[in-house]
Amino acid sequence: MVSTRGEQAVGQPARQLSRERVLRAAVGIADSRGLGALTMRSLAAELDAKPMSLYHYIRNKDELLDALVDGVFAEIELPEVGGDWRAEVRRRSLSARAVLARHPWALALVETRTSPGPATLRHHDAMLGVLRAGGFSLRMTAHAYAVIDAYVYGFVLQEASLPFDGADSADAVAGSIMEGFAAGDYPHLVEFATQHVQRPGYDFGGQFEFGLDLILDALAAAPD
Repeated sequence: MVSTRGEQAVGQPARQLSRERVLRAAVGIADSRGLGALTMRSLAAELDAKPMSLYHYIRNKDELLDALVDGVFAEIELPEVGGDWRAEVRRRSLSARAVLARHPWALALVETRTSPGPATLRHHDAMLGVLRAGGFSLRMTAHAYAVIDAYVYGFVLQEASLPFDGADSADAVAGSIMEGFAAGDYPHLVEFATQHVQRPGYDFGGQFEFGLDLILDALAAAPD
């Protein structure tokens, strides 16, 4: 007979805890139930362990959050310093969007922690290195990094907040909204919805690469 978490058979000893296992369980809780559901008590329950036993691996909630953020940065592909800056930044940005979409709770944390881990530091160092090696001055590197991350993080946040997921649901939501319009009201919204949003294949997420390329084009052409 297997326990509800699939961790062990009845009568067998619990699996040994480790920092990696504790962090993996914490990510699982945050992914499935949100960051608000993640406490040392809920984490201990997920691991079939006593809360006090976790403090051997994680000193406190702050250390746990720092470790989770570092784990998120570890999942994002590192750009290669010395490679084509545009291609490397583009690849990293696509990866960052995918990782943050998998872990939407991370958006509220990635820029708030003050004790960055090694993966976080490697990530930032690589991004700065790519831009500097690509010929950007320190001033333009600061502009570029800020604008790129504002776009990536903002797009992921907006995408996660939309009341639909995919083309079919967007069509239904748009149709439901327009049902309340009187004839002739909001003609531009109606045009946009009927001739664009409700067309087969519409996907809000498809705008991401278009916007990213506009930013990269503008950075490439910007005076230093």
